[in-house]
Amino acid sequence: MPNRNLANIRNHYQRDALDWSNLPSDPFTAFEQWMEAAIAAKLYEPTAMALATVDNNHQPHARIVLLKGIDTGFIFYTNYDSPKGQEIAHNPKAACTFFWPDLERQVRIEGVIAKVSDSLSDTYFSSRPKDSQLAACASAQGKVIADRAELESNFDKIAQQFANKTITRPANWGGYRLTPTRFEFWQGRPNRLHDRLVFRLVHDAWQQERLSP
Repeated sequence: MPNRNLANIRNHYQRDALDWSNLPSDPFTAFEQWMEAAIAAKLYEPTAMALATVDNNHQPHARIVLLKGIDTGFIFYTNYDSPKGQEIAHNPKAACTFFWPDLERQVRIEGVIAKVSDSLSDTYFSSRPKDSQLAACASAQGKVIADRAELESNFDKIAQQFANKTITRPANWGGYRLTPTRFEFWQGRPNRLHDRLVFRLVHDAWQQERLSP
């Protein structure tokens, strides 16, 4: 990046303000309202979240996954044998972040991850497009492969195997639920004096606090 001064790239936040008076007292309700606003604004991939996990060497890893459901937690789907699956098996504590720059908003969520039920994973898997089902069967997610041709060859073999057949969910593919213990709602404000409102789960009750930016 010749002659590119990254330090001079900055935006000025002034779209909205955030206080307890305009945020629901239940963090799940607050999140759902913000998600609905992101969808209504027709943002690209509003359900995308950065998921952070830690391996057995205490090395953090982060990647983007897509939120696929909300109940008592935040649900996403992946390969259980993938690096993230191995990291979750080793240490189920994790965090995710949603960032909606057009709304000047961010939500950080921390908690504990566990697998969802097989029936829930089966229901979601059956709802996916057929090619997505085939890809889940064909890809050993996160494993080294020789080239793109190997991946496409695996896909073609699986497609032939399930030609005119119902595709069953692989045993090593399914859902996880991140059950929150902490939410942070962030709203960009002028002069970098951003609003940060936090919900912390203490003895099964959500406590509220405001943080300095």
